[in-house]
Amino acid sequence: MSEQGYGPVTFGIKTTPQHVPYEAIARVWQEADDLPEIADAWLWDHLMPVAGPEDGPVLEGWTLLAALAARTRRLRLGLLVTSNRIRPPAVLGKIATTVDVISGGRLVMGLGVGGTVQPPGTAGIAGANPAMAEYAAYGLDLVPPAEGIARLAETIAVLRGMWTQDVFDFRGEHYALTGNRNFPKPVQRPGPPLLIGGWGTRTLRLVAEEADIWNIPGPPHHSLEHVTERMRVLDGHCAAVGRDPRTLVRSVQYLVSHDEPAADRKAVTELVTAGFTHIVLGLRGPYPPRAARRLVDEIITPVRDMTGALA
Repeated sequence: MSEQGYGPVTFGIKTTPQHVPYEAIARVWQEADDLPEIADAWLWDHLMPVAGPEDGPVLEGWTLLAALAARTRRLRLGLLVTSNRIRPPAVLGKIATTVDVISGGRLVMGLGVGGTVQPPGTAGIAGANPAMAEYAAYGLDLVPPAEGIARLAETIAVLRGMWTQDVFDFRGEHYALTGNRNFPKPVQRPGPPLLIGGWGTRTLRLVAEEADIWNIPGPPHHSLEHVTERMRVLDGHCAAVGRDPRTLVRSVQYLVSHDEPAADRKAVTELVTAGFTHIVLGLRGPYPPRAARRLVDEIITPVRDMTGALA
């Protein structure tokens, strides 16, 4: 159990689908599917590489997720996280419904704001906004952060409406639906659990209001100090909206080194101790042999033994 007492800890695995072939990803997922210590598996939602050669292969996330759902039987699964800027909300809701049906009710609906316009003075900084080139290449628009949050809130309303109502109309500031019919409904009722990824203060308010799970990238992307400070901000939002923070799963991504298991164990132990109850172990490509088994033997089991984090 974590120091903050937010509940038992579970572990997931993430295969970033850039510069790796489909069969390599499927191999890792099928191996993980046979390991009960791994609760879930994740992809991302980019259309071009964000690191390495610009002409490297990238597979589209939801299409790939559907294929992997058909090749696994136990793992919960999803995208960390779906960009709300790529697909219209109701189209996304239909895609997600289909994956939930294919998987027999194993989908976790991971959502994020998606690409937004950066503050003045950052556009020319390398890496300040990796979405800019990707969105330009695929004819997608960046929006201001406040608009991105508003659109995400409307998407959540659309998803929940079309998953639960036989005929659904919606009128928002950014999206409108007339006579939406979504059959079959998701296997999970009233719908797949909602994960929102992000760390901005306005995003965390939406997490407190709407999400079942909050996810944030941890080391090496964000320091332990940063993610724990963001957790405190989230706690404040939960208090403001009258929500018990223990009803929200706190999820963090950690990028595994492959060759320094002791350092990985230390970092993951610190995240568990800080209060995170869901640890997603990200794999760097190319994936080593028995990658999922190694995560269990070298990280998950030792961390559970050290922290008492029970599944």
